[in-house]
Amino acid sequence: MSATTTDQALHDCRDAYATTLIELAEVDRRVVAVVNDSVGSSKLSEFQRRYPDRLINVGIAEQDMVGVAAGLANGGKIPFVSAASCFLTARALEQIKVDAAYSNRNINLCGMSPGMAYGELGPTHHSIEDLAWLRAIPNLSVVVPSDPTETAQAIRWAAGHPGPVFIRVSRMGVPTVNAEDYRFVAGRAVRLREGTDVTIIANGTVVSPALEAADLLSGLGIEARVLSMPTVKPLDVDAVVAAARETGAIVTVEEALTTGGLGGAVAETVVQHHPVPVRFVGVPDVFAPTGSARWLLDHFGISAAGIVDAAHLARRG
Repeated sequence: MSATTTDQALHDCRDAYATTLIELAEVDRRVVAVVNDSVGSSKLSEFQRRYPDRLINVGIAEQDMVGVAAGLANGGKIPFVSAASCFLTARALEQIKVDAAYSNRNINLCGMSPGMAYGELGPTHHSIEDLAWLRAIPNLSVVVPSDPTETAQAIRWAAGHPGPVFIRVSRMGVPTVNAEDYRFVAGRAVRLREGTDVTIIANGTVVSPALEAADLLSGLGIEARVLSMPTVKPLDVDAVVAAARETGAIVTVEEALTTGGLGGAVAETVVQHHPVPVRFVGVPDVFAPTGSARWLLDHFGISAAGIVDAAHLARRG
């Protein structure tokens, strides 16, 4: 069910998102898109051409965007809200909480270009807090796909899920990490590599570096288990507890703040069920500076080398 090596061709997950949304719309007239002047950046131009009456552009008004989607959901539609993650989750947080999560409707919030993909535009455009503040909202599922296959399957799952969902849709090119027979299941981790000495838990754009780190560690005689954790909420508690018990140390890796996101969810689980050393790879409690996405990842040690260092620290306790 899982791959142990990565297909090194890089893919923009927005392509998988746009294609899947068209496929869903072809068979279900309830599927609509709601955007904030983000047709191009969401790669929805073809969707708009095919279904001009099913794409609602509210302009640069993110609070209205989520409110309109909530009204459409209340009217029986299946809305996909598509906007840059930094603006969708920050400007419309109250509407996400009240209109989407409190009403517990099928509203699909698709955060485009999350993490530090807009690197050169600086801290205002980084979306590194989204996982932390959205994970705190009841009823809201939080999904971070790692490649186009997982993105497409997560979008299909969200269309049929009765409650609200937030899905990060990566702009940064990523390799294929999941096997051809992979099937996305909400709340289930994917074991991409076996190991008994330490576990690396990652999602999104940093699953590939996690696999590279495992290869490097293997050359040092350390066998690392690699878990891809596409759903930050609901978290696969059983997989995390098994990793703690069977490998004795955990490293979490995310393109986000290390406070409150995947690392926070894993640490909360570990401390409640089977305490072991946990180390976090991600952005610390700072505003990320301006720079290319690749430079920013390296700057914060969100790389194969950084993960290897964290694994050594975790194993030492």
